[in-house]
This record gives sequence, C-alpha cells and structure tokens, in this order.
Amino acid sequence: MNVTINREENRFNVVLQGRLDTTNADQFQKDIQPLMEGDQPEITLDCTDMEYTSSQGLRMFLMLQKSVNARGGRMTMTGMKPQVKEVFDITGFSNIIRII
Repeated sequence: MNVTINREENRFNVVLQGRLDTTNADQFQKDIQPLMEGDQPEITLDCTDMEYTSSQGLRMFLMLQKSVNARGGRMTMTGMKPQVKEVFDITGFSNIIRII
C-alpha cells in the first residue's frame, strides 16, 4: 500500500494505492499517525486506486475515524471501487464512515 499525505494546516488529502492487509497494516498505521494529531482535522481519503482492504485495514480506518470524531473533525472516503465499497457495506462500516 502506498500512502501519500498532503497537509495544509488541519486539512489532509490522503491518496491510498494498492492493497491494505496484514502484511502492510503496521506500516499503514505509521503512515496515518500524522492524521491523529491536531484539532478538528479535515481528512479526505482518496481510495480511487485502493484495490482491497482486509479486516486489519478496516480496523485502522475505524481507529482513524474515532480519533477524528474525538477531536471534532471530519473524515471522508472518496472514489471507492465497488468491490472495496461492498466490504464496507457488508461490515456496516459505511454507516460509521462517510463514503462518497
């Protein structure tokens, strides 16, 4: 998984590319650590090139969402492929995380 983070004050634009699974979840957690800091963050995760997420990846997204909520921010996931969106729908994560 490649993660590119562009930051402008408390606004983060994050581009996700590839597969998120147990083999790279630890690195992904390190990559998103900067998103866990600051007040009222505005985070957009561009999932256009994300091919897959495992349950480990879902856990990371939930952890990030909870952190954003606790700081009064907003997180949005965009551009999800149908097969990835289906995982979020089946698990109920699409009711927790804003997906457009």
